[in-house]
Amino acid sequence: MKTTTFNSEARKRPVNLTLNEDLVVQVRGLTNNLSGVVESLLADYVEHERQQRMAKARTLEATMSMWNTFNAKHGAFADEYSPL
Repeated sequence: MKTTTFNSEARKRPVNLTLNEDLVVQVRGLTNNLSGVVESLLADYVEHERQQRMAKARTLEATMSMWNTFNAKHGAFADEYSPL
């Protein structure tokens, strides 16, 4: 089951899009609901980007944790050169 990360009950509003005319002609031959197709594709894109950003945040968090562990165990490379 696909979960949505947006309110599917939110009101719909008109927006202006500039689309390739040939693609619009082709998609009109496949569906009568271009808005529905675009909305579905946008929802997929938003979910994909959200997952990518969460994965990047987890990677950065793990990297910082590993560096902090290394630093606590071995100290910083510059410690022997620090005038402090």
